[in-house]
Amino acid sequence: MALIVQKYGGTSVGTIERICHVGDRIEGAHKEGHCVVVVLSAMSGETDRLLRLAHEITPLPDDRELDMLLSTGERVTIALLAMALRARGLNAQSFTGRQVGIMTDSSHTKARITRVSAERIRAALLNGIIPVVAGFQGINEQSDVTTLGRGGSDLTAVALAAALKADRCIIFTDVDGVYTSDPNIVPAARRIDKISYEEMLEMASLGAKVLQSRSVEFAAKFNVPVEVNSSFKEGKGTLVTREDEDMEAVAVSGVTGDRNQAKITIVGVPDKPGIASKLFGPVAKASINVDMIIQNMSQSGMTDISFTIPRVDIKKTLPLIQDVAKEIDAKSVAVTEAIAKVSLVGVGMRSHSGVAAKMFEVLAQEGVNILMISTSEIKISCVIEEKYVELAMRSLHSAFGLDQLSAKDRITK
Repeated sequence: MALIVQKYGGTSVGTIERICHVGDRIEGAHKEGHCVVVVLSAMSGETDRLLRLAHEITPLPDDRELDMLLSTGERVTIALLAMALRARGLNAQSFTGRQVGIMTDSSHTKARITRVSAERIRAALLNGIIPVVAGFQGINEQSDVTTLGRGGSDLTAVALAAALKADRCIIFTDVDGVYTSDPNIVPAARRIDKISYEEMLEMASLGAKVLQSRSVEFAAKFNVPVEVNSSFKEGKGTLVTREDEDMEAVAVSGVTGDRNQAKITIVGVPDKPGIASKLFGPVAKASINVDMIIQNMSQSGMTDISFTIPRVDIKKTLPLIQDVAKEIDAKSVAVTEAIAKVSLVGVGMRSHSGVAAKMFEVLAQEGVNILMISTSEIKISCVIEEKYVELAMRSLHSAFGLDQLSAKDRITK
């Protein structure tokens, strides 16, 4: 008997028929003798529908009230699935994030988990109850409802698996695993049998939408084995786990593209100590993630600073930067939205040289201009014009040999 946390995404519970199919899966695991904890997202499209309603009321909805609104989506699916399981004769109960003790900080819409008690989950399991938990949500110390950001149900599942010391955490979605690139853009993309936490974290943060990046970070911290699988067909998925020696045999494991990018440039910034702190302090306080930062060489005591943020955060970020720009007597602030980020990821980069040079050469051959560059031990990212992102992804995928063989084959051959 194993303790398994199963998480089902929005497409997996998008209709009553699909909810019933999820019920069949859970019933099968229960009959095999496993203890199952289920985490659900809202129905596919429901969160977007609720966001549209909020923005019909006001262009800038209050974050606290937005969390209260968005948290209702998961309540619908957990209640429906609990009903479906009970109709099969299984003892199931639905629980909100508050009820299972998922405590967070007060960063509304992007809250971070501070602790998980899971006491009611443990009690339910001891009494033979299948807990069905609302993903994506928790409460802060003031008992206000908070949400964990896009893909937050993944984080809920991994956090519960860690708290319960579960044997496995299975993320069921509409794809059968993690691929070397987005198959919708790169038809030759192949499924990866096993990937390290580090690689998956980089791919998730760089645009791969299979897993939320914070859920991978949490899994790595608490050593939770995570399997990504399809809820629509049987078969093996991708195991996200600790790095092993075989993984370093491949220089590049995946190619990602991210269109959710925008660049802000502050022109004519006085080049003196403390300016960067003034610029980025308010952005940090607003819980906005800054990715790449470039500062040009100083000329006549003035410089230009450019940085990238998620495109969805422009409305929040721009007023903050414009206020600081006035305060420091900068000349102007410019926004560029038509950009994207293309990235290579692989733990093998630590031991393979020439990856960056080859990436730049491939992009040059395709006539793709590089606007910004960022690197780490296991990834290289380039900001390019958005219209070239699909061409860049396909070209890099082919140039680094990801078209021909699966990750497992590349290691064994």
